[in-house]
Amino acid sequence: MPEGPDPQSRPNLIFILADQLRPDFLSCYGARCIQTPHIDSLAASGTRYDRAYSEHPVCVPARTSLLTGMHAVKTGVLDNGLFLRPDHRDCGVPTWSELLAEAGYYTAAIGKMHFYPWDARLGFQYRRIAEDKRWQYIRDDYYHYLRAHGERKYHGNEHEGYFKNKGAIINRLPFELQPDHYVGQEACTFIREYGTEGPFAMMVGFPGPHCPYDPAPEFLEQVDWSALPEPVANSGDTPAVRAQNVAGNKGSWNGVDYGEFTREQKLKIRAHYAALVKQIDHEVGQILETLRERGLLENTVVILAADHGDYLGDHDLIGKGQFYDSSFHVPLIVSRPGAAVVADAREGLDQGTAVEREAIRSRRSASVQGASDALVTLTDVTASLLTLAGVPVPSHMDSRPLPDVAATAGTEGAGTTGRERIIGALGGGWMIQEGPWRLSKYATGETLLFNLEDDPQEQRNLAADTGHAETYRDLDARLTTWMMGAMVQSHYAQRVYVRDLSQQPDFGREGWQRTYPRAFGDA
Repeated sequence: MPEGPDPQSRPNLIFILADQLRPDFLSCYGARCIQTPHIDSLAASGTRYDRAYSEHPVCVPARTSLLTGMHAVKTGVLDNGLFLRPDHRDCGVPTWSELLAEAGYYTAAIGKMHFYPWDARLGFQYRRIAEDKRWQYIRDDYYHYLRAHGERKYHGNEHEGYFKNKGAIINRLPFELQPDHYVGQEACTFIREYGTEGPFAMMVGFPGPHCPYDPAPEFLEQVDWSALPEPVANSGDTPAVRAQNVAGNKGSWNGVDYGEFTREQKLKIRAHYAALVKQIDHEVGQILETLRERGLLENTVVILAADHGDYLGDHDLIGKGQFYDSSFHVPLIVSRPGAAVVADAREGLDQGTAVEREAIRSRRSASVQGASDALVTLTDVTASLLTLAGVPVPSHMDSRPLPDVAATAGTEGAGTTGRERIIGALGGGWMIQEGPWRLSKYATGETLLFNLEDDPQEQRNLAADTGHAETYRDLDARLTTWMMGAMVQSHYAQRVYVRDLSQQPDFGREGWQRTYPRAFGDA
């Protein structure tokens, strides 16, 4: 069992992960088309990260990296058809939920997790499952909830205007029966039934605002259409990527043809998407209110993020899957209303005078709360959850504690200031971002280089500009070097030896057996 403080002195942890949520549709990140007061309250009581990115902006790769704290190149999960090895523990790759369960936390997963199989536990002791709206045949808990109410799951194409409006519809189900409401209420039920029994770590996976864009009408009425952000123009740099995007969305899971994509259609999608965000904000409010009712809010850390963004028509694209800002820039908020309680227990400040405790709390609060421009990744949530729980972060993890978490915990090193660069990867593309520069390379053969300070909407591709050839070469060399090292790490389970076997007598005898799989950290 991992060493650390007494479990009873640790904070409760709630990790809220929305599916396909862009930061610029939250009012704490500047949205004007809707207000998200409950999510805003999280930012007001903690840290809002303005430069947080999902290195793997597709559902399963992003979520597997969160589970393991490892880069997707090393897990091998680079698209939605891949998943974590069943013998991951033998490979020395525990999930964060397994580590926290072993450390005395009651671990819960509510909502969409996108595991294979869908009802796997992977260290979560309590599960209530509601996979996303595209998986209508999964007999999850939400399926049975609907049946108990005389209803069923519907494909988007069973709604009026689905094809004409490119997936922007009004849900046939009332809000009370929609998946995001079900997930929110199940999270509240868990808090009421188990929240006071000891420290818990709960992941809440909202299926929204992922397409189809199907809000309840009462939430759509709250959207200010005149304040919707305008779609970013298509600069024409990635026609092959766009062709793949159009073809992929024609599949039966979606069935919508985005070959023609007008401004009016994009804005309608954005309005419906904003309404879905309002619905999630409502559920976040219910979760926070339940924590207050049970007297748990002051000793609960809430982290909110998304697995990736959604183009919503930017660059004439929909969904996600590349390294344009609207696809892989994500919201990331760490709310620490009980930060002083957590740090007091860890540092023994309960032994000092009231004046001494308040002075330390004030200094700590001033240093960690507010907006942060530190460069961080979604996967850094993993090390943050472990650090908050007092569980050591395994050395094989690429995840680092987020700066405010590291600062409060007294962690030394790079984790307290953010990252110098981030490297993203999926099966169809690689990316490196450093300083103002982002270099993206795709399997289509298309390459993009942007200066994000001068060109935040990614309209001027400088990859072939001779004036920036040195910048291109430097970034490309760092990206390639990192990938080479990561590829070796990705096959660690197959490693026969770390140290030379040539001088070991046992190896020279008949019947010698290799260690397989070799676990990360094994010599």
